[in-house]
Amino acid sequence: QVQLQESGPGLVKPSQTLSLTCTVSGGSITTKFYYWSWIRQPPGKGLEWIGSIDYSGSTDYKTSLSGRTSISRDTSKNHVTLQLSSVTPEDTAVYFCARAPGRPRDFTDYDYWGQGTQVTVSS
Repeated sequence: QVQLQESGPGLVKPSQTLSLTCTVSGGSITTKFYYWSWIRQPPGKGLEWIGSIDYSGSTDYKTSLSGRTSISRDTSKNHVTLQLSSVTPEDTAVYFCARAPGRPRDFTDYDYWGQGTQVTVSS
């Protein structure tokens, strides 16, 4: 059984960098052909895809966030990291990591999700 667990600070100050880790158990992040994504849900809004890293380490980001987003991985620890810089209160959301068995095109393509972690951007 694959499990994903997000972790990181729940409160980040404006202009700082948000850093979250998704620790994966029950499966390797290098297994073909899985994609590992970060997705968020602001309060009262729908899901928003932030970006993905695939089994080979290639990354893809939402265009509007690409200048502030970095997704990386540590294969020795089997985890995926999200860094979002220059945050504002609009980045307040529940952040999820999720796995898709192939390039995801829709949120229904994901077969495993973490429980999500609340991040609030406030001074």
